[in-house]
Amino acid sequence: MAEIGTYLKKHTEALVKDVGIEAACQITGKSKATLGRYYSDNSEHTDRFMPVDAVAKLEQEASYPHVTSALADLKNITLSYDTKNASNSDGTSTTARSGGVNADVIALSQRFAFLMSEYQTAIEDGIITVNEAKRLLRETVMLQHVLLDMKLHLEEESA
Repeated sequence: MAEIGTYLKKHTEALVKDVGIEAACQITGKSKATLGRYYSDNSEHTDRFMPVDAVAKLEQEASYPHVTSALADLKNITLSYDTKNASNSDGTSTTARSGGVNADVIALSQRFAFLMSEYQTAIEDGIITVNEAKRLLRETVMLQHVLLDMKLHLEEESA
């Protein structure tokens, strides 16, 4: 259970940082200290997690559903975006993603190169530090974004 908590806390932190701490405070009505406790790895905060309504509000504004994706990963579930019914938090429809499969392949190659570069830097001394692991995680999430866009473009082209 401890690793699940740590995993969720890391994704909670990514969500808050994606939205921005000031914006997250306004969206959730929580203070910076309270939001920090939700992703703190201090032993006194191990049992504190962000309420699901706060997660939902933040993920409406985030570029990626970090916590929802983490929960899905824990159950080996794959998420898929419904672009036909997607809308912004203000109710307006989202704009179509730019590019196509060719642009996605190029972006995928670039993101993978960034990930491998970060990995090479991280293992040079034989130890992956916490900061290096965070950079690797960030690159992995970016790679995941590109793969989702590519999946959606392929689905659009096959329909």
